[in-house]
Amino acid sequence: MTQFALFATLLVVVTAAFVLPPLWLGLRRPKEKADRKAANIAIFRDQLAELEREKADGSLLAADFEQARQELQKRLLEEVDDANVSAEAASHAPSRPLAISLLLLIPLAALVGYTVLGNPVALDPARTAAPPKMTAEQIDGMVQKLAERMQANPDDMQGWLMLARSYKALGRYDDAVQAYGRAEKVIDESPDLLASYAEVMAMANGKGLQGKPVKLIEKALKLDPKHGHSLFLAGAAAMEAGDNKKGIAYWEALLPQVEPGSEIDQMLRGGIEKMKAGG
Repeated sequence: MTQFALFATLLVVVTAAFVLPPLWLGLRRPKEKADRKAANIAIFRDQLAELEREKADGSLLAADFEQARQELQKRLLEEVDDANVSAEAASHAPSRPLAISLLLLIPLAALVGYTVLGNPVALDPARTAAPPKMTAEQIDGMVQKLAERMQANPDDMQGWLMLARSYKALGRYDDAVQAYGRAEKVIDESPDLLASYAEVMAMANGKGLQGKPVKLIEKALKLDPKHGHSLFLAGAAAMEAGDNKKGIAYWEALLPQVEPGSEIDQMLRGGIEKMKAGG
């Protein structure tokens, strides 16, 4: 509410600064130059010619051309009407009652307009407080409903992937492996999914990345040799297998993709040094 009030007050002050002085003090109309009408007509003629050229070369659609042409004509008529007003200096007297009325009406009109067209509820902090976080039971219930829906729609590959990610987030790795397995046709086309599938499988079996996880990682790197997640897992798998030379190669290829000095950068460099020291 405070921030809104500050912006609203600033807007009212700026508006009043432009509107009120002419009414309060009374200003003289600036003298019109004799050739203003001719100059403006020439400008509009050039703009219309430019529109016609753009329409002719196909860069401007007919509907857009017609709209722009009508706008030019409207502006031209307004300029001609202004030019026909006497060019002699003319003054008007101050209108201080009107200035005072506007000073009172501008903020009132702004408030009424916002009430009608805006969102007054947004000004109430109690109504805009962050919604309460979902409980573990609610999350489990949503995942269970998704699992039931997948039993009724077994060909929904994206649904199986969503279910697999949900199980992974909940630490239900065995269930995640089964869900990923139902979407292998889609997974085989994505390095991201292949790497995630391999990671979940390693977590589920408790035996590391050897076996099928390695094959999934290799398949991912064939699709994208610079895939960061797959390079990381490949290096870890090589380290597990005692193939330090290959592990070093994978992680050194990954280093340019991570932020220097970050936690992952330090971990990779530490692992590389460890593998180098191990032969």
